[in-house]
Amino acid sequence: MSVSVVESPSRGIKLAWAVQVVLAAVFLAAAGAKLASVPMLVEEFDTIGFGQWFRYVTACVEIIGAIALLMPGLAGLGALWLGTTMVCATLTHLFILHNNPAPAIILFALNLLVLWLRRGQLGALRARFA
Repeated sequence: MSVSVVESPSRGIKLAWAVQVVLAAVFLAAAGAKLASVPMLVEEFDTIGFGQWFRYVTACVEIIGAIALLMPGLAGLGALWLGTTMVCATLTHLFILHNNPAPAIILFALNLLVLWLRRGQLGALRARFA
């Protein structure tokens, strides 16, 4: 008779998944609000000055990133994608909207955490396509 031991995922992996799920939910909710034409967001994108088409593009960027966060093997890429988006959002809040960039900075930091925890995925993707 043999006994097999099933190892549980490391704390880092559990943390990564927890943060990924929270981030995916936040970005899907934000995208939904953009697609639902929440008046505050319509006004915000008017102030940005690119037109309302940019609101739809931003929602699609957020949806793609959220889906990538939930796909094994693509979470690192999703975190990089959404982290870059949050850098742009922070700059937009600071220099165009002139309002509080704290939510974008917090989301950037969380994406940076996922990117660090999933850093091996980016190397594997780079090696696969190089």
